[in-house]
Amino acid sequence: MIEVKQLQKAFGNVNALNGLSFSAPEGEITGLLGPNGAGKTTCLRTIYGLLQADSGEALIDGIDAKVAPLEARKRIGIFPDKFGLYERLTAREQIAYFAALHGMQGAKQAEAVAHVIERLDMTAIADRRATGFSQGQRMKVALAQAIVHQPKHLILDEPSRGLDVMSTRILRDLLRELRQQGTSILFSSHVMQEVAALCDKVVVIAAGKVAAQGTTQELCELTGESALEEAFVKIIGTDEGIAA
Repeated sequence: MIEVKQLQKAFGNVNALNGLSFSAPEGEITGLLGPNGAGKTTCLRTIYGLLQADSGEALIDGIDAKVAPLEARKRIGIFPDKFGLYERLTAREQIAYFAALHGMQGAKQAEAVAHVIERLDMTAIADRRATGFSQGQRMKVALAQAIVHQPKHLILDEPSRGLDVMSTRILRDLLRELRQQGTSILFSSHVMQEVAALCDKVVVIAAGKVAAQGTTQELCELTGESALEEAFVKIIGTDEGIAA
């Protein structure tokens, strides 16, 4: 389980996180929803150790990412908001590099890389250099890097940004498959349809704290709306948010 407990993070005079607390259980997809500047990306970067909170805890299976970042990172796959690839490396080489970062070597590494290439239907591009890859192809490489070590938890920041319909379908199908296998999936998004279609739980963040959380249906019932988008607008339109 991923647990966030009373996270506080300030950048100068700006409080990006203001006592943020929620959990993302195994076998569920948890979506972070909020306006620009709400603290979603800061939260995700704190969970996987790129940023350190001023106070509070980000726990991966009970391991504090601030205290033991390497141990916590072994348990998670990270799908970043930008698909930064090493342009001179082939897709296979890039995936193998990330497998090595997670301690995989020799035959075990080669088997894991081959498995994820087949799983994501990447055989045609596996031995091509990343230069000239389409956005969808880059997404597949980034996703392969994130799951090659078969992590228990997967964190994604705006995963479908810039993707075409077919690439988005591939991503969604894989997330559903991983959920069925018991993976804890946490992602941020601005796409209401994506959140409504995928998420078992939605955490609405505003001003660095939880404004409301629950299933799509629960949030709609809470606000008296019939669609998640309208419920979201009503929630973030209040001064203090709605506790749920």
